Amino acid sequence: MKHFVIEVTYTAPLATIEHSLAAHRAFLQTGYDAQRLLMSGPQNPRIGGLIIARGESLEEVQAFFARDPFQTGKIATYRFIEFAPVKFAPCVTSWIS
Repeated sequence: MKHFVIEVTYTAPLATIEHSLAAHRAFLQTGYDAQRLLMSGPQNPRIGGLIIARGESLEEVQAFFARDPFQTGKIATYRFIEFAPVKFAPCVTSWIS
């Protein structure tokens, strides 16, 4: 598995983001259910969010997020940063392996 930090940047007013937030979070839940996501949340200040994800390839992860309501609604952009976890807390060992 490859691991990614995904930086989400809002491109619409916060009111528009709030309107799509429940659908976005329901979409993210499908990634948690598939054990593809480790954590996600908004940045502070709320200019976007961060997601820790994994997948077989960058293309697979990008294809998954192409279905996100934030992407389909064109209200956010995504930056995918691949990284190789070499040190991590024992509580995430099974997710990393």
